[in-house]
Amino acid sequence: MRKLKKTERILGLINVLKKFTDEENELKIREIMEHLQEEFGEDFEIHEMSVSRDLKELQQSRYIDLIVNSDGEGKPKYYSYKNRLFEIQELRLLMDAISSARFITKSEKEKMIAKIKQLTSIPLANNLVNEIYIDDYAIDEAKTVKYRIFSLHNAIQEKKVIRFIYGRYNIDKEFVLSNDGKPRVLHPYALIWKNDYYYLIGKYEKEGEMVHFRVDRMVDVEVTDETFELDPDFEISSYVRQLFHMFAGVEKTLKVRFHNRLINVIIDRFGKNISVKKDGEDFFIIETKAMISDGLVSWLLTWGNNAQVIEPPELVEKLKDESKKIYDLYHSEK
Repeated sequence: MRKLKKTERILGLINVLKKFTDEENELKIREIMEHLQEEFGEDFEIHEMSVSRDLKELQQSRYIDLIVNSDGEGKPKYYSYKNRLFEIQELRLLMDAISSARFITKSEKEKMIAKIKQLTSIPLANNLVNEIYIDDYAIDEAKTVKYRIFSLHNAIQEKKVIRFIYGRYNIDKEFVLSNDGKPRVLHPYALIWKNDYYYLIGKYEKEGEMVHFRVDRMVDVEVTDETFELDPDFEISSYVRQLFHMFAGVEKTLKVRFHNRLINVIIDRFGKNISVKKDGEDFFIIETKAMISDGLVSWLLTWGNNAQVIEPPELVEKLKDESKKIYDLYHSEK
């Protein structure tokens, strides 16, 4: 039988402790040796005395948090590795976020979740059963989204101008390039995750207009060597708050009268700092900045007669027109 080098034995020991022990699972030295034997194979000789010395060195080391418990003098000692980088609750959140992301394919989700489980012990990983249904909604182009996101993060960090082509699906479910397939040139400002998709926020190089694009619909993304300066007055959070369903539009002052039952909806949408003014016993009025867009119209119509737009006038007219179309749709003769 071959003898293990001390370095190999200690590395194997650390690996066993990380894989099989945690806050709830401890191992005796004989159990550790069994795992080590499985790790290296029967061709290698493992002695209890050597493993015991290694464990003592690890206990005294500042590079690994080895916990040793014992019921008393002469009683067996129990060893465990704790204080991992991620708590089990945090790993659960990561798994749920990945499972819910619509821009990641089912096979990619399953691979990523398997990797996340390796960040904890095997016993705890066995309890990390994914409770969120993983569908296969993501389009074929989504297989390359993670590489696209990585490139965009670098471009944002290094303030590099990007070029890309954008597209959408038509009624025949064909991916059609917009802008006649011509590249767009953009100063990338930030990536956000909204409605289970990644969006890139940036400024058109020539027009200077702030825009956003769904990353999974961007193709042929090229990070150029050209750099740009950020607009110091632009606030990402303010821009995102003004969008509804990620539709762009013209910024206006929005004043809406809501029924009291929608107060939680409004707080969820605008945050607790939104100005709320009571209007009688059953209603309240909010005033904020928003992008006047089809997305906003759709969102307001969701609440029926529990939401009444006061300003701006052009939005009032849009809602009247859309309400009439809905009425005509259900009252026209077949």
